[in-house]
Amino acid sequence: MSVLDAPVGAAAGRPAGENLVPVFVRLKLTLLRNGLRQSAGRRAAYITSVVVTLLCAAGLLLGLTALHGHAHAASLVVLLAGVAAVGWAVMPLFFPSGDETLDPSRLVMLPLRPRPLVSALLVSSLVGIGPLFTLCLAAGSVFAVARGAAGAVFAVVAAPLALLVCVALARAVATANTRLLTSRKGRDLAVLSGLVIAVGFQVVNFGAQRLGRAGGLSALDPVADVVRWLPPASAIGAVDSAARGSYGQASVQLLLSAAALAALLWLWQRSLVKLMTAPDGSTLAAAGPGREKAGKSGSGLAALLPQGRTGTVMERSLRYIARDPKTKAAWTTALAIGLIVPVLNALQGTGSVYFACFAAWMLGIQMYNQFGQDTSAFWMVALTISSTRDAYLELRARALALLLITLPYTIVVSVVTAAMLDDWAALPEVMGLSLALLGGMLATGAVASANFPYSIPQDGAFKNVAPGQAGLAWISIFGGMVSAGLLCAPLIAVTIWLHVADHEQWLWLLLPVGAVYGALIAWAGLRAAAPRTADRLPEILAAVSKG
Repeated sequence: MSVLDAPVGAAAGRPAGENLVPVFVRLKLTLLRNGLRQSAGRRAAYITSVVVTLLCAAGLLLGLTALHGHAHAASLVVLLAGVAAVGWAVMPLFFPSGDETLDPSRLVMLPLRPRPLVSALLVSSLVGIGPLFTLCLAAGSVFAVARGAAGAVFAVVAAPLALLVCVALARAVATANTRLLTSRKGRDLAVLSGLVIAVGFQVVNFGAQRLGRAGGLSALDPVADVVRWLPPASAIGAVDSAARGSYGQASVQLLLSAAALAALLWLWQRSLVKLMTAPDGSTLAAAGPGREKAGKSGSGLAALLPQGRTGTVMERSLRYIARDPKTKAAWTTALAIGLIVPVLNALQGTGSVYFACFAAWMLGIQMYNQFGQDTSAFWMVALTISSTRDAYLELRARALALLLITLPYTIVVSVVTAAMLDDWAALPEVMGLSLALLGGMLATGAVASANFPYSIPQDGAFKNVAPGQAGLAWISIFGGMVSAGLLCAPLIAVTIWLHVADHEQWLWLLLPVGAVYGALIAWAGLRAAAPRTADRLPEILAAVSKG
């Protein structure tokens, strides 16, 4: 059910000054009810999410309540409020389709004034799982730091104020980016949410380990002293300030959150006016002088690539990386995690320079399922493969396109890791092992692409395997990675032997040996995969077109 079909249609004929809040609350409930009626699976998923959220909210509320009276509880709850605000700000960018009412462009044709519309949308936004969880977080936070009558008075105002700031922030961001979120770039942004989640987990893990080594919540005090002045965390900080008798400071902190709420509502209203009155850029002519110039072949990167089939395939692969949402997301995630893991371990002081090999491993995975990223368009590639040599040239060009990124990136990560750990003596052997591992991943990735191809659906940000092909994906990726490790076993054995036998003066030889060894096994893997690719073209085409 769309917004135009919902009870808001009745509001079009109402006087401008009539309260729209009840209408939009009923609209939100109607959309929710009609959405749950569509299928039993949707109802089950929604009920499960509600139960899980309520359990997490209850656990969080109990945990924060238990912190009441703790000397450093304020530092924790202030930071939690700041994290919650960041989450509210970025989630609409990554999940714009999660709430149909986040798209105010559906209301453009209705005679609604911006100010009452903002009020109605703000109240209706409080209906949902996210606001309930945030309210529990805010309530537990203020209870953890509230002491005395003054603290209780500030707590009554601070909890709902923090919630309103979070919701207004989310709505303002969503409205300002509505046209982006409904475009192709917006869908690309949603796909990249996997990167944010992965990076976020690494940052949280790093923070938790640092906190554990610091020996308690006191390690949060320096950061919390800054965050407590940033809305909506300042509202929570105001309760702690009032409990300590700093009423002037508490008033200023509370006013900061109130001012932030007013500013967000004003920005939200301006975005609504612009959205409902300004022309859409999609109505402008798509072609222009710049586009015609940009479309010319033989310019930019294409001019630097080899001529013939190799250059054409390399350019196509690089365009996939730059333009295809799923491929772009996979590469961005691999590049980020490949650097984050060794860097964070080095910052913790417990890392090893050998963690730099993780970058080669992450990027080497991109060689797997090479034909799956083409989806049904692979039939055009298949038409150009009529012999084993054609298949070899195709696979070699794809591997060379990957090497344009993976080779310098692997070297940079190795150098950065060695510099952070001040272990330059181990750089040659680590770089040699990384290059050998990269060659092994390219070899096994080519073989896996030919023997275990699978389709990558394009209709969902988190669907990376077509139904019924999960087993192929597991065999392709994990089987290939194990094989790549076995291929690198001789070089690993030589490295261990040089260390054990106290021949460390020869460890620098592992760099050229690893580079040559990696190139040889990559070449061998491409040669082995070429005949299988040429013989299995119909099966590969059927597999990658399934989604």
